[in-house]
Amino acid sequence: MSCCRIFATALLLLLGACGFQPLYGHRDNIHVTDEFAAIQIVRIEDRAGQELRNHLLKTMQPRGRLANTRYRLEIEVTEGRTSLGVRKSAFATRGALRVNAAVRFISNETGGNVLTFNSVVSSSFNIFQSEFATLMAEKDARTKAIKEIGEDIRVRIGAYLNTPTKLKSS
Repeated sequence: MSCCRIFATALLLLLGACGFQPLYGHRDNIHVTDEFAAIQIVRIEDRAGQELRNHLLKTMQPRGRLANTRYRLEIEVTEGRTSLGVRKSAFATRGALRVNAAVRFISNETGGNVLTFNSVVSSSFNIFQSEFATLMAEKDARTKAIKEIGEDIRVRIGAYLNTPTKLKSS
């Protein structure tokens, strides 16, 4: 048991020495979770966009948004579906859903883009003989892809907000 404690202590000291800092820690009197509350997440069209916005609101702003926002987050979601596995009889057995989110993170102070990036996720699903089962499998694949995109957006924006102020472009 003492070897485990020694190893854990050594690991923590090494992480501290290399400049490791948790994403949600304090830096220059900025706390990332407080900064998330200062972001207006603009409504996103279509059902997939609604799911993504709800996921972002739940993970980035669980206690709500500040009245005076410093940033605006605009996202455009597009998706496409392709067949992956095809039997000799030309019936597809596996499908792929590709979801793309074009993200613009805008400073309300300057009106300019602070970050722009695309987040793309491909999620596969089974194609069944039952149309209902296939629709449910595709819906599940979409939900998983949307959550993954939401986490990617949250981490990228969190990393930006956690950078020293002098490196920010806004």
